[in-house]
Amino acid sequence: MDATDFLDMRRDTSSEWTFVVTEQLATPGRFLFGGCGLAAGIVALEQASGRPTIWASAQYLSYATLDAEVRVRTELLVEGGHVTQARATATVDRREILTVNAALGTGTLTAAAPRLMPAVPDPEECPPLERPFDVDRSIFKHVDCRLAMLHHDDGVDGANAKGLPAIWSRIPGHLEASAATLAIFGDFVSGGVSQLTGRPTRGRSLDNTLRMVTLEATEWVLCEIRMHALVGGFAQGTAFLWSRTGTLLATASQSIAAKLHEPMAP
Repeated sequence: MDATDFLDMRRDTSSEWTFVVTEQLATPGRFLFGGCGLAAGIVALEQASGRPTIWASAQYLSYATLDAEVRVRTELLVEGGHVTQARATATVDRREILTVNAALGTGTLTAAAPRLMPAVPDPEECPPLERPFDVDRSIFKHVDCRLAMLHHDDGVDGANAKGLPAIWSRIPGHLEASAATLAIFGDFVSGGVSQLTGRPTRGRSLDNTLRMVTLEATEWVLCEIRMHALVGGFAQGTAFLWSRTGTLLATASQSIAAKLHEPMAP
């Protein structure tokens, strides 16, 4: 299974794709998970351009609710010798819900990344990540997440936090590494807000950017989350995405509208 299969995207024309917001693509709030929206834009742009992602950034404008049909239209704005600048627009019933801007291409100059993956246990040795909300009808039921590291002593306590979590993630049966898959995992940054508040929170992504480093075959991806600030109800943070062997695959960053978690009515 690749990202196109997971998203169940259908190519209708040379520049248009469609998919339906199923439970495996939805948040617990029953709307499209932001990382899946960015992933859909990446799939469409890579196929339209025939080039791999360098970076891609989504701006979330509105919601696509459960069972909605989403149409993704691509525009290849500038096609150079090595880089294509492009845009994907996602709509529901002609209402724009998100826009993905991206650069795609390849180059030759390479230097080793100075940052090293944190020392964490193997995913099989890590406990499942517990969430303070019902995940049965959402993407979190279809993604295997293990808590690899929590940098403080006694649970979630913003006053004494020493750092932020690292999470092993995989989509069972989804073995092909891709920028689209990493876009899904990169959206886990919003889960780091609770480490700043010391209380469970909900986060809504306002934007989401993926910057690719390299692709390596890996079933598990380590999402190392670093939050930068939470001021006036808006947070920002970054995730470093690592392969199981310690290769830096990508970085992901986002701005988040955050609020304290209140249990949803059944």
